[in-house]
Amino acid sequence: MNIRDYLFGGLTRQTVYKSLDAGSLRSRVIAQNLANVDTPGYRRKEVKFEEELQKALEKKLPAQLTQEGHMPFGKGIDISKVKPEVFEATDLTLPGEVNNVDVDIEAAKMAENQILYNYAIKFVGFDKFNSAILGRGT
Repeated sequence: MNIRDYLFGGLTRQTVYKSLDAGSLRSRVIAQNLANVDTPGYRRKEVKFEEELQKALEKKLPAQLTQEGHMPFGKGIDISKVKPEVFEATDLTLPGEVNNVDVDIEAAKMAENQILYNYAIKFVGFDKFNSAILGRGT
């Protein structure tokens, strides 16, 4: 196994794919919140993911690779069960006076999510596939 497989294979790649799924869902949820900014009584939604992913990754036993022939540690972690979940935010305030959606906060969350999503796309190399499909050099 080479260094590329250690850095970009297995658990790391699975984690990035899960993050992309969460980012995609988060974009849809934020868009839904913005679409309902004038809906009386609407409760904004959020996506819970990072905390659950962190818990799954912390289940890894502390280990130290002492000999080259030993199995690399970190393999037995199953993050396939970690999925992003949509939940209703329990904000007590109503910044919009109609519901608890604040356009400025949602726009900031959308921008943050887009930055994280773009970084993940670059990390897994999908931007190179897109450039190849569009016939552009990188």
